[in-house]
Amino acid sequence: MTQVPNAHVGLPDVTWRKSARSGKQGNCVELARVPSRGVAVRNSRFPEGPALVFSVAEMSSFLADIKSGAYDHLLGPDAPLTTSS
Repeated sequence: MTQVPNAHVGLPDVTWRKSARSGKQGNCVELARVPSRGVAVRNSRFPEGPALVFSVAEMSSFLADIKSGAYDHLLGPDAPLTTSS
């Protein structure tokens, strides 16, 4: 993982995307494919703030862990259990 201090300036040619399920409060993360580097992640409320750039291997591993439920315990005992189709 590497950090880009100012995502707006340091990654000018990428297309940022956030989940269609994001709320209107702006508390979202955005992701962008960074050719030859991987996937960048930033706070949607601060596009000029830092971004973390993960390699394809790092992001693939993280997503596999999410899908397997490896982080479900972080939601706490009262979190609703949902399944996606």
